Order: sequence, then structure tokens, then C-alpha cells
Amino acid sequence: MASVSVKGLETYLVAGQARFYRLAYSYLQNREEALDAVQTAVCRALERRRDLRDEAALPAWFTRILIHVCMDLLRRRKQVMLLPPEALDTGSYEDPLPEDGALSSRVNALPPEVQTVVKLRFYEDMSLREISEVTGCNLNTVKSRLYAGLKKLRVSLEGVTLE
Repeated sequence: MASVSVKGLETYLVAGQARFYRLAYSYLQNREEALDAVQTAVCRALERRRDLRDEAALPAWFTRILIHVCMDLLRRRKQVMLLPPEALDTGSYEDPLPEDGALSSRVNALPPEVQTVVKLRFYEDMSLREISEVTGCNLNTVKSRLYAGLKKLRVSLEGVTLE
């Protein structure tokens, strides 16, 4: 069985670049880091394309690479002392996440494995089966993580009043 062609991989990567950025941004909450994460994931995918034997598995395979890159960046970020948000120049970049800061901050406060399932389901509109393939977890684990995450979000948002 042959590996995925460079042309097929390039076509997939170019077509999905906005979606990849959105997913990386949902983890990193920083434009430059999200762009770096996507670039790193693309490089890793091109370097390791011979590892992928089934072109149908390409979306799950690349999404897994991207999530791992984002998690690595988050781990490294914890080792670095950060400036307070008001000290940073945020510029006029568009935020690809929902405008409701309360919701996105609560999603980001979920445990990483639950956060991943919620983001892939609702930000990337993936099916539970696709999430299972990306995360390497069985379908029932994905369902229970999604249920637990939604329950925690509901409980935390019940105290929020809309003005």
C-alpha cells in the first residue's frame, strides 16, 4: 500500500488552512502562536507523510498532529512567565472564536481531554466518530467526555446573567 501523495496532502492542507488556524487559535488564544502551530503541524505532516497509508485517514491524522503541536506549545507556555493581558498589544486581529467571552473562557477552563472533544464537536463540527478517530479514544469515551463537558459548562453558565 502506498503512502499519501504529496499533491493530495498539499491540496488538503491548502483547502483547510482557515479551519486549522481556527482550531489552533481555540487552544492557544494567540494569533502568532496559532499561526506558528499550524506551520509546525504542516511541516510535521509533510515530513511524516509516508507514515500515513490511507488517504481517508488524512483529516484525523493531521488534526491529531495539530492538537499535539498546540498542547506542546501550551506546556512550554507554562514554563515561561507571561505578562498580564493589559501589557500586551492585541492589535486589531479578528477573533475566530465565539464572541461570548464567558463561554470561550469556560470551555478553555475544562480539562484538556474534555476541552478537545468540545472544541472538535462544536468549533470544528466533527462527528463523534471523527473525534474518536482524531483523539484515539473509543466512541463511548468521547460521548462521556462530551456529556461531562457540556454538563460542566451548563452549571458554570447558570450563574451568568445576560444584560
